[in-house]
Amino acid sequence: MLDYAKELNPQQLAAVQADPGPILVIAGAGSGKTRTLTYRVAWLVENGLPPDRLLLLTFTNKAAREMLDRVASLFPLDGGRVWGGTFHSVANRILRRHARALDYRPNYAILDREDSKDLLGVCIPEAGVDIKERRFPKPDVILEALSLAANTDRTVEEIVAAQFPWFEEVVPDLVRIAKLYAERKRQANAMDYDDLLLNLRNLLEDHPEIAELYQRQFLAILVDEFQDTNRLQSDLVDLLAARRRHVMVVGDDAQSIYSWRGANFRNIMEFPKRYPDARIFKIEQNYRSTPQILTLANHAIRANTQQFHKELQPTRKDGPPPQLVPVYNSSEQAAFVAGQLLELRDQGVELREMAVLYRSHFHSMELQMELTRRNIPFTITSGLRFFEQAHIKDLAAHLKLAVNPRDELAFKRLVRMLPKIGVATASKLWAKLLPIRSTGGDDPPPLALGLRELASSVPKIAQKPWQQFSETMAHLSDSALFADPARMIRMVLDSGYEDYLKASFDNYLARRDDLTQLAGYATRFKDVAAFLSDLALLSNVESEDAGVQPRDNESVRLSTVHQAKGQEFAAVFVITLNDGAFPNTRALEAPEGEEEERRLFYVAVTRARDELYLCFPQIRLGNSGGDAFQKPSRFLSEIPATLYEKVAVEPAYGRFADD
Repeated sequence: MLDYAKELNPQQLAAVQADPGPILVIAGAGSGKTRTLTYRVAWLVENGLPPDRLLLLTFTNKAAREMLDRVASLFPLDGGRVWGGTFHSVANRILRRHARALDYRPNYAILDREDSKDLLGVCIPEAGVDIKERRFPKPDVILEALSLAANTDRTVEEIVAAQFPWFEEVVPDLVRIAKLYAERKRQANAMDYDDLLLNLRNLLEDHPEIAELYQRQFLAILVDEFQDTNRLQSDLVDLLAARRRHVMVVGDDAQSIYSWRGANFRNIMEFPKRYPDARIFKIEQNYRSTPQILTLANHAIRANTQQFHKELQPTRKDGPPPQLVPVYNSSEQAAFVAGQLLELRDQGVELREMAVLYRSHFHSMELQMELTRRNIPFTITSGLRFFEQAHIKDLAAHLKLAVNPRDELAFKRLVRMLPKIGVATASKLWAKLLPIRSTGGDDPPPLALGLRELASSVPKIAQKPWQQFSETMAHLSDSALFADPARMIRMVLDSGYEDYLKASFDNYLARRDDLTQLAGYATRFKDVAAFLSDLALLSNVESEDAGVQPRDNESVRLSTVHQAKGQEFAAVFVITLNDGAFPNTRALEAPEGEEEERRLFYVAVTRARDELYLCFPQIRLGNSGGDAFQKPSRFLSEIPATLYEKVAVEPAYGRFADD
């Protein structure tokens, strides 16, 4: 038996050992939220709950794995038995079992964002829209609108009015495109990322017997980062918890900062209304920051009227006071930050333990130039993720088509890689292939046979590559290979794709190495269907470590505050703290925009462990090219002057900061 009282503080212990029922845990920044959840899982299993009757919902599969690994380190536990993962991965797991109840086949494809954009691109002309006649939203913009509509439970018309008003005149076209898009997905036996949650909700609402199966299955449900859930995710929690009502949601309302991508702040605030008998536990002991930083953080969020009031309590010794740094302009700000980074490094703080945070990416432009000028290495948390790269998607398309010959998007992606085959030719080839593959019902003729019959329809220059393509797909379509996705990947490389990489990319070796690594990653999956599901989910999920990672540990991190959530650093600089920049002017137009911006500021200051710098330029370049005064952020005026030390900055470029 674990000694919970020894391992947990009294607030954590109370939440961990709470009796079954609806529970809301408000876990402040740096208060050991993950530790609390980990020990709650251990407590439940240790007290007789079978692991396969437990559902743990997180926002990344990585978070679920880490949590279950921690539990396993406390006492023997097969973490694989726990239903742990993201909302989307759990939805996929359930839908694979019951796809036919929704008129899908169990081998449905999961479209990633690029696939969805391609399919929407096909639907636009089918809807009779001539994009040459007038300005029309691109597929990625349409996809964003449809995704927001799905995740916030609103109509396309409502989303356009709220977030894309400049496209209001084309709403009838968008509605028509959305309908065609849904039809084409179903014809292709495919779901996009949002469909996983929508279809799970439909399954649970329309099939009570299936809903009851899972309501009985899960003796306890735990949800991490509940403040970041959207309406659809909250509905799923309520549906799955409806019978037993043994649901614990953990989060921090003061860190709800993602409304722009569909997160619903009301989910955590109104949990006690949906569950009137819910017990609320607050975890306020902070293990991250110095008392000086925590005192400032507590004041930073105090003005918000919509919150569960809490007071972060320090466990660490005193540190230096936070620094308020007024500078002349953004160039002086960049010079100050760069100089202070070097000074901190000389004091023994590693560059990788320092971060510069900002509200919007363009706020870092001059800082990037200054750091480059001074030869200070930095990493920006943005860029193309591994699973979104073209060669990874090409590889996945080979496997998708082998497993699901009805996958139109995978077919078209692959044939467009061949000489002289563009979008139009690919569509014609698909149209000719469709009757061949449809003659067998659920058991159509082998894909390779259909491809060989199409050989005479491809351009002459592509006939030899087409033959290679047909042979590759013939080998890949052997169901005996489906249990070994790593071997399938190596087969694609050895069957001509490596030559394609050589001819198409100047970094061929790096891309080949990526695919070799992917083959190693694939060895952990029992079959190709599981591998492809995971691949699609990874390409959609916002990773906790999203963006380009530093190769050199000695790199300063530059990041938006949104991307820095969940991170911590020894020293944090929050820059461009001016009204209109932070808080952002457009965000203030929303009814609850100011309070969310204040929460964003709270997230920024609570990333710091030891030192915190709050910087604001007093002059900006005006619209006409001249200098214009700008106000400090209203959030700074809400902090008592006794809680920070004001810094007089030595001018770096011959100007004098007004102190």
